[in-house]
Amino acid sequence: MKFRSDPSTIRGSIAPVVTPFTAEGAVDHDSLAGLIRFQLESGSHGISLGGSTGEPSAQSAAERIAGMRTAVEEIGDRVPFLPGTGSAKLDETLEMTAAAQELGADAALVITPYYARPTQEALYQWYATVAREFPDLPIVAYNVPSRTAVDIAPETVKRLFTDFDNFVGVKETTKDFEHFSRVLHACGRSLLVWSGIELLCLPLLALGGAGFVSAVANLAPGAVARMYELWEAGDFDGARDLHYRLHPLVDLLFVETNPAPAKWVLAQQGRLASAHVRPPLITPTEAGLSRIRGLLAEGGDLTAPIGA
Repeated sequence: MKFRSDPSTIRGSIAPVVTPFTAEGAVDHDSLAGLIRFQLESGSHGISLGGSTGEPSAQSAAERIAGMRTAVEEIGDRVPFLPGTGSAKLDETLEMTAAAQELGADAALVITPYYARPTQEALYQWYATVAREFPDLPIVAYNVPSRTAVDIAPETVKRLFTDFDNFVGVKETTKDFEHFSRVLHACGRSLLVWSGIELLCLPLLALGGAGFVSAVANLAPGAVARMYELWEAGDFDGARDLHYRLHPLVDLLFVETNPAPAKWVLAQQGRLASAHVRPPLITPTEAGLSRIRGLLAEGGDLTAPIGA
C-alpha cells in the first residue's frame, strides 16, 4: 500500500505472474507464493496478478481475491502490487476492486470489458464508475484489443485522465505502436503507460513510458528488470542487447496460447507443481513442445537452469 499515495513510483518491470493450479485444477497458493518470491529475488520492480497471463476469465471472483491475498502476504510492501480486478461484468469488477483496495493493493488494473464491444462513451462511463467508487485507489486501464475486441481510444483515455485524479495510467497491449505515442501525446507524459507487448517494452521507454508488464518476466525476470535498469542508467546498448537476446523466449510464450508454454517451462524448472491450465486452454501439444524446446536452446541462458 505504501506506493498507492504516489503512483508515479510504480515503474520498471511489473511481472504479470501466472496463476498456478494443481494437477486437479485447484489454485495452488503454495506455488503462487513461491513464484512471487522468485520474482522478488530476481529483481522485478513490481507484481501483477490476474491479467491475461493469470487466466482470470477461468476463475471465480472468490478465487481471484484469494490469489490477491496470497500475493499481498508474500510481497509485504517491498514492491508495488497491481492486481487485475476487471471482468466483463461491472458488479464483479467493483467487488474485486474493493477487495484489492482493502487488501492493500497499490493500484487496480482494470481490463476493458470483453465480448460486449462497448462504444467509447460506454468505456468512459465504465471507467468513470470505477474511478468514482474508489477515489483513493489509483486506477489503471488495461487495453488489450486482441482479447477484448475493443480498443480504448487515446481521446477516451484523455477524458478519464482529465476528469479523475485517481485515473493514473494505462497498460497498452496493442501492436499498433502509433497508439502508444498518440496516448502520451494526448495526455502528456505524466500519464503512466506500461507496455504489455514484449517486443515493444524497450521502444516504449524512448517515448517516456513508465515500464512494462511483460509475460516473459515469468521466465527471465532478472533479464527483463535489468533491461529497464540499463535504459534508465543510459546504457542503451546494454538494454538493446537484452531486448534482442529475449526474442527466443518471447516467441516461446506464444508457440501456443499464453500462458500454457510458460507454465510448462516453470513446471520443468520445479517452480510449479503442475503445468495445468484451465479449459478452454490446454497444455502444449507435442508439436508445440518441440518448438518450445528449440527456443529454450536459443534463449534459455536468460532463465534458471532447466531439465531435459
